[in-house]
Amino acid sequence: MAQVQDEFLRVGSPSEIEALLERLVQPGGASLLLDRPDSTPMPVVVMEQTAPQSLLLDITAVREIAGELKRGIGFRLLGQVQGKMIRTPAIKSRQIDTVDSRVQCRCEYPHYLEELQRREAFRARLRLGMEVGAIVRSAEGEATVQGDLKDLSQQGCQLELPSSAATLLAAAVLVEIEFCFPNGTRFTIQALPRHTVADSDRQALKVGFQFENYTAEQERKLWFFVREIERESSRYGDDADVGRLPSMLFQSQAAGAVAPVGRRNLQAYPTPMARRLARVAGYLDAQLLELQQGDDIDSVQLSRHADMLIQLAEEDIEALLFATRCLGQEPMLVRHGLGVAVHLLALASSNSVPRDVRKAMAASAMVHDLGKGLLPPGLLAAESLGPEGYARLHEHVGLLQQRLGSCQWLAVSVMHSVVAGINERLDGSGYPGGAASDSLTELARMSAVVDVVDAMRRSRPDRPAWRIDAVYRHLLKSPEQFDPRWVKRYVQRFGLRPVGSLVRFSNGTLAWIQRLDQQGKPFQVQLTEEVTPPGEAMGEVLRGNITSRLGEMVEEVPIST
Repeated sequence: MAQVQDEFLRVGSPSEIEALLERLVQPGGASLLLDRPDSTPMPVVVMEQTAPQSLLLDITAVREIAGELKRGIGFRLLGQVQGKMIRTPAIKSRQIDTVDSRVQCRCEYPHYLEELQRREAFRARLRLGMEVGAIVRSAEGEATVQGDLKDLSQQGCQLELPSSAATLLAAAVLVEIEFCFPNGTRFTIQALPRHTVADSDRQALKVGFQFENYTAEQERKLWFFVREIERESSRYGDDADVGRLPSMLFQSQAAGAVAPVGRRNLQAYPTPMARRLARVAGYLDAQLLELQQGDDIDSVQLSRHADMLIQLAEEDIEALLFATRCLGQEPMLVRHGLGVAVHLLALASSNSVPRDVRKAMAASAMVHDLGKGLLPPGLLAAESLGPEGYARLHEHVGLLQQRLGSCQWLAVSVMHSVVAGINERLDGSGYPGGAASDSLTELARMSAVVDVVDAMRRSRPDRPAWRIDAVYRHLLKSPEQFDPRWVKRYVQRFGLRPVGSLVRFSNGTLAWIQRLDQQGKPFQVQLTEEVTPPGEAMGEVLRGNITSRLGEMVEEVPIST
């Protein structure tokens, strides 16, 4: 195996530079290395930083170099941060002063830092919006599964695979992994699965692999990929280095040039629209994981996927409504967020709401419940909660709002009406603020109705899914909590048997309603024999006069999707 020298990687993000330098503001935290061949590190103290103008150093311990600094010799600052060596580029002194017998040096502020990366230990994490597919094959090549690359080092990687991959991994000692980058680059290497963590809610496995039997050429390529991933990741997030050129590895090919590779690629979806909506669901799923790792909502990605959702709604709102019932593989928080967002768009489209407002509504609804993912898992799984449990549950609104700070394009009034107002009630019994009718906007009132309908049609640990007529009765009998005007508008827009309902007809046939006519009667249905969420194996699609073929609708069969 080739021995390759460790390398310094550049850190260009202003916030990262400031954070790293702040760790040096302590006695013994920094050393100064003059820019000459015979120089050795000398102890100095970083007293303060004025980003991005200057640094103030205490050089009293090495006052003999003051003359050289005044004459303009360059120097680097060195230090250790979290086990890594960091250094500045060559910088120069601007002013030397003596204050209370201490010798101080005001010097240039570094416009970047360098971190010494030990190749065998450095692990590059893919940020939200960076997608690299992976194909895992058994040693014999007979069994394959697709997944997503989450991080990469020279020694191994972490993949997210569908839960069905457990069979392949259980039987495999050595597997082959093929990485598929957006620009079409492919790289294959052998690996051993070392650890697996199951996520039952997401029907996924996180699997750590250790690379085996790789050549010197493969090792060089791995280091190139690690560096390119790290370089590309610096362009994402709130502290993005916008001046950095994008990596060619992440320049996507023309649409349709190559079949996409990823965990969701081989999942079965009953309609083309459901497969397209799954891309938005994939973003929300990844965003939820980013939140759980301490990151904020990614402003660019939220904007991009809100636009995508609006485009789908404008193309075919009924197909999109049905698609929200076809995402059973996704976490409940993702399914619920998309269900609320799509139904809000459907209601808003009939009220001539401007597009920018609809976009803000959709974005806010998509993420409105993701704060629950930051709560203890047992809280959401509990069948009953006491006062303390409910108080803790209500914290999800504030937790999410704290992570929305970078979304400057998101109108605050819209965000507040959806993210917070969705949980308020007319009588002041809601949360987080206990706001009453006089202070609730029309959007908050509408959102509350949409949210409750979607939530009650899905199972919870303490109850099964409700039938839509029971949900309507509950809302109409609670005018002190839910605005009757918006309840009636919801019923008028979506009907007594909404798109996405599983209905039994008088001839005994079960079918999913996919489209309604102008009178609210089923115009398109898809037959099924099982009371299960929509899947690829459903039956014939019928269009036209459905009642003449199947009889009258007898009942809705409640089912959580």
